[in-house]
Amino acid sequence: MVPFKFYLITDTHYYKHSLSRYNEYYDDFMHYEQKCFAETQAINEAVFDWLEKADEADAVLIAGDLSFNGEKESHLAFIEHLYKLKESGKKVYVVTADHDFKENREDCFGFDENGWIHPENTPREELFDLYKDFGFGEAIAVDKQHLSYVAQLSDGVRLLALNNDGNADGGRHFEESHIEWIKEQTQKAREDGQMMFAMNHYPLIPGQPIFNLIGDTYQKDAGEVTKLLADEGVHLCFTGHMHNQSINVIETEKGNKFYDVCTGSIIADPSVIRLVNIIDDETVDIKTYETPDFDYDTGGKTCKQYLKDLFDNMIVNVLDDMAYDTERMMGKFHIDNPKLKPVLKTVGKILQKTTVGGLGRMLFFKVDKSIKKEKVKDVAAELVRMMFEGNQYFKEGTPKGDALLAMFARLKPVLKKVNAKTIDGKEADIFDLLKNSAGNYDIDDYNAVLKLK
Repeated sequence: MVPFKFYLITDTHYYKHSLSRYNEYYDDFMHYEQKCFAETQAINEAVFDWLEKADEADAVLIAGDLSFNGEKESHLAFIEHLYKLKESGKKVYVVTADHDFKENREDCFGFDENGWIHPENTPREELFDLYKDFGFGEAIAVDKQHLSYVAQLSDGVRLLALNNDGNADGGRHFEESHIEWIKEQTQKAREDGQMMFAMNHYPLIPGQPIFNLIGDTYQKDAGEVTKLLADEGVHLCFTGHMHNQSINVIETEKGNKFYDVCTGSIIADPSVIRLVNIIDDETVDIKTYETPDFDYDTGGKTCKQYLKDLFDNMIVNVLDDMAYDTERMMGKFHIDNPKLKPVLKTVGKILQKTTVGGLGRMLFFKVDKSIKKEKVKDVAAELVRMMFEGNQYFKEGTPKGDALLAMFARLKPVLKKVNAKTIDGKEADIFDLLKNSAGNYDIDDYNAVLKLK
């Protein structure tokens, strides 16, 4: 095979700026939002301008959620950027995902002076023709029902582009006919002596261990699909959806490796672009670049700080509302048990005042003097953000990592009583999940050389 390089981005969530007004209704929506909205057009324009000029690879892959919420005008404007990218000499391959189609106009949204508005929607059956020139049209195999295809990227390298969100029940699982098609394509690739890798919007391995406990954080039927792919010779998949930066690996019972490379959304912290170099059928080199600055009023902040602050504000707003607007917070997270309101309010008020040192005194664990005065709610926001940014530094041997692990150890008896189960029904060791989500002890999430076999 001939070595092959490509750029990869995901979760572009393009929203045509002129569709909305940005007022108090918009501000209310953004109160709990991690990703940008008004800024998406500016961010996409900056990223696509960078990609047009980038000269380390002549192909770009985009792993789903192309539009913000299926607005027809957003798709049409986004596709103009894809054509410009092709005109610059790049080949472009996309998959669509659940944010790219809405069957009812009411499911698309924006804001005007009177509140919520509903731009024209994009039904799922229109996506194939809309994006025909960006993967489907030149594919060597197509499953039109499932909007999946196989593309011959270079001599000896094939892309298995998967989409699985169009099931009638909305379950986002792989249907049996889709699985059979995947088997056919992986077997053919093996027979033809091709190195095949996949692109699937939903992670096939949870980006962080704690995500094992949370629905919708990764692909349904993930265990079955990863086993199928790995044992059929597909050892690598590029994913998005969770807006987090991670690289994870599992090994099947037959001893075959499977890597899931999840990439952060370009319109939310950490906002990155991957450069992938498939050196041979066993070795893949991955590098990560920060997205370029974008043309938007960031209030004097750098673009990177602007995105970080948006993320932190989301967490801080949740904790503030827990104390001072408990009903709003409960409504956001669909908590409908009124008995929990006073409990949440009390916990919220404690968090407003408590420092890390104070929490240590409360729960009898040691805290390094360098972090004693930091507020718990600020450290909590930083911790959650780090789980999405990747390469989490709340590790054993650091002041924050040691304090966090000491707190988790103190709470171990309580955590054991929770009797938590993972999404696949297995008993969860919450201490271990929390430890390995707070600190990254494995593969570098940004720059790594992966050995597939």
